[in-house]
Amino acid sequence: MRVLVTGGTGFVGRYLVEALCSRPERPEIIVATRQSRSVQYSGVRSVELDITTAGQVRAVIAAERPTHLFHLAGMAKVYNPDTTQTWDLNFAGVLNIAMAVREVAPICRLLCCTSSEIYGHSFRSGEPINELAPIDPINAYGASKAASDLLIGEMASQGLKAIRLRPFNHIGPGQSETFVVPSFAGQIARIEHGQQPPVLRVGNLKIRRDFLDVRDVVDAYVRALDRFDQLPAGCAINIASGSPIAIEDVLTILLSLSSVKIEVTVEPQRLRSVECPVSIGDATRARALLDWAPRFKLVDTLKWVLDWHRDRVVDDAAFT
Repeated sequence: MRVLVTGGTGFVGRYLVEALCSRPERPEIIVATRQSRSVQYSGVRSVELDITTAGQVRAVIAAERPTHLFHLAGMAKVYNPDTTQTWDLNFAGVLNIAMAVREVAPICRLLCCTSSEIYGHSFRSGEPINELAPIDPINAYGASKAASDLLIGEMASQGLKAIRLRPFNHIGPGQSETFVVPSFAGQIARIEHGQQPPVLRVGNLKIRRDFLDVRDVVDAYVRALDRFDQLPAGCAINIASGSPIAIEDVLTILLSLSSVKIEVTVEPQRLRSVECPVSIGDATRARALLDWAPRFKLVDTLKWVLDWHRDRVVDDAAFT
């Protein structure tokens, strides 16, 4: 097994590479990144790859000849002001990958990771969303992910060996503070260390989200890798907990883990003009096809994230 991971040095990619390295029968692993970066695991090779450059994508896949390809690279920010960049990375990049696999590595199994954001307005029902729910995105990120998801589905019907994995919100150490949980955790850690006034700045606390530990998401990805040849061609699989929680309750848990008195203030610039009040995933298909279910409790994951930010603040302070 030779596994190529695009975006392998990103937030989720690092955990996926770690999981692949820990397998008893470790596959050959190649990490593809836009800029040359060192890879922390011995025996893991890295190659430079700009997924928006079709010729380079084709050349890398032709040279590496992966048996399996996890496509994680793309625009991570849901609210990116550069819409063209979002579409270039999240749609054109997927098109380049899929076309190259079909043309120069037809035996390769492509595991394309899209997003629950593709469902968009369908979440307004307030009910858990399964894979048959209408794809109806509400922002450029969701639309670009939806287009790439549909593309892979269509190409799979024409013979491409591919499946679509649709993860819901996932969290863990190393995630950018542009996301809500690391934003809270980072602010709390800096407040505890005296690097920020005791005021935590937030956006809309009333929305509810379906959060997962990044390790649970990666577990689902690895199970999909192992079962790929038994999965229906082109199938889409939600990766979700099915248990939404209000952002204000997430904040309450994080604040309860700190002994420092912290004031909370809502900042208008953190509010979104268009935002689904709730998103819930139905992962029945993941349980059936992958024998998967979340293992980690949210409170434990939140503590893990907060402790990571605390350690980071201390380390940063030591070098200032």
